[in-house]
Amino acid sequence: MLNGERAVVLLFIAPILHATPLSLLAEALSLSLLALFALVIEVFADSSPNSQLAQFKTRRGASSGILLGAVTLPCLMISRLIQLSRALSLHEIGVQGTQFSLNQIDWCCSIQFFCSTDLEYLRLQYWAAFACGFSVLGFLGYRLWQLPNNIQPISARTTRDVKFILSCLALCGTVCCVLFATKYHIGWSAALKLLWVLSQGLATVKLIQHVVHNFPFCASIGEALLVTGGLVIYFGDMFALTFAKIHGYLSQSELTYVQYGIKRSEISIIIQGMVLGLLLFPIFLKLILPIWECFTTSAYSNGRAYHEIGKSVTFYASLASVLIVIVPLWMQIVQTFHVHPLLWVIDFVVSEPLKRLSLCIYWVAVILVSVRRFYNISKNSKIERILLRKYYHLMAVLMFLPALIFQPKFLDLAFGAALAVFLVLEIIRVWRIWPLGQLVHQFMNAFTDHRDSDLLIVSHFSLLLGCALPIWMSSGFNDRPLAPFAGILSLGIGDTMVSYLVAMYHVFIVVAFFINLKIGHQWLATSMVSSGGAKQAHWFSLLLAVTVSGLLEAYTAQLDNAFIPLVFYSLLCL
Repeated sequence: MLNGERAVVLLFIAPILHATPLSLLAEALSLSLLALFALVIEVFADSSPNSQLAQFKTRRGASSGILLGAVTLPCLMISRLIQLSRALSLHEIGVQGTQFSLNQIDWCCSIQFFCSTDLEYLRLQYWAAFACGFSVLGFLGYRLWQLPNNIQPISARTTRDVKFILSCLALCGTVCCVLFATKYHIGWSAALKLLWVLSQGLATVKLIQHVVHNFPFCASIGEALLVTGGLVIYFGDMFALTFAKIHGYLSQSELTYVQYGIKRSEISIIIQGMVLGLLLFPIFLKLILPIWECFTTSAYSNGRAYHEIGKSVTFYASLASVLIVIVPLWMQIVQTFHVHPLLWVIDFVVSEPLKRLSLCIYWVAVILVSVRRFYNISKNSKIERILLRKYYHLMAVLMFLPALIFQPKFLDLAFGAALAVFLVLEIIRVWRIWPLGQLVHQFMNAFTDHRDSDLLIVSHFSLLLGCALPIWMSSGFNDRPLAPFAGILSLGIGDTMVSYLVAMYHVFIVVAFFINLKIGHQWLATSMVSSGGAKQAHWFSLLLAVTVSGLLEAYTAQLDNAFIPLVFYSLLCL
């Protein structure tokens, strides 16, 4: 009923619920219900090997991870809500209890307005994350209720258990709809918000079915739930932002845009457009390539090389049209760029040429030296691949930490560019696009392990996003200076050193994780003091975050690069 991973997840949820203020009581209750039923469904799924869930071709050697996958995103949203609620309470106390000048009062009121706007936006995002997890749990409960094919009928007790699960899920859904209604006044606005939240839940169910079916043995159910839930929320945010902006243009008002969400920077819009454009590009490519092959099969029937060249030309031309024309067009709709967004990026880089171009040269040098060195080691060394992959964790520390301290905005853009390059290379590898497809495939296979499949390699994505997401999530108000460093500390320092200490000296993994993160924190705090960016340290939240993250590293069978940074960041925000 309560193995190591489940116990750590409950230990992760408990301090978040304890820190939740009364203004977020509905969110805390809904998170408790979600965790409870996720635990029940995971226990039932893991104890019923002949259920319909066994037909899902999940990653070998991993547990289902349903509980961890269902609660990670809602816990992340609640942690940010707690942080913003703390900001609102502090500014309200400051305005009421201190004598300010008129300009200072205007400044405090503007800060309070933007914090309250961000709070409402994140609250809606929380309910979307809750709907994504709850809808998938309902789908899994329905699949458990179905009899599997070609086996004996399951027992009457099992049938009663599954009916009880479905009844509890229906009750949970009803209660959460009531809780949602208490946060918004009854009317068209609340009905549209509820419909919007439920539609994202249904989209997650359809997407997770698509992922499990088309990418077999690539992820566990929990990992697929985390990825699909995040993608649906990200796509939904893009769609709602576009709709609100177009409505603002038609009504000659910005009111709808302000009511929907936070004000985005140019960098966030560029990252969002590029990433989502590349994620949708394979669908566009599947429509284009058959049409092209239909016209060229007869012409190139005697020459396969010409066929491959033509396919490559079609691919690169389609990719250029998406990145240069279609995606920038969307960017111009939702954000006012006075020049082409790609030209804006160039202007941004060269606006501080000494710092940013020097940083780019440093990154290129580190990548070239590291990749060449590590690739040769991987071919000629007998070191375990899991240890070889930790070289890239150390490389991430060398690359990202100086930029995060001295050039955080430029690092945001660099993370988006790196993610776009990774997506393009993975598409080229999967589709075997000439001339890079086979070369990229051979290089990436040198660092794969049991967590990667032949179809899809995800480890480098999880490492990059594990470092980037805490930084992206910390935009806006942030009173916890270590929170943006959550990914770099947990993956680059803690996880890497733990792997070497455990492999070489058999040190207990949680102790090793804590010691190395403590050393990394001390060094980071010293660097922040020297750069003038230090704030008050919150030692209890740091101790709690390190302990829970270390235990999760020890007990989870999920992709740790994906979950540990989010867990670590969520607890640092408290």
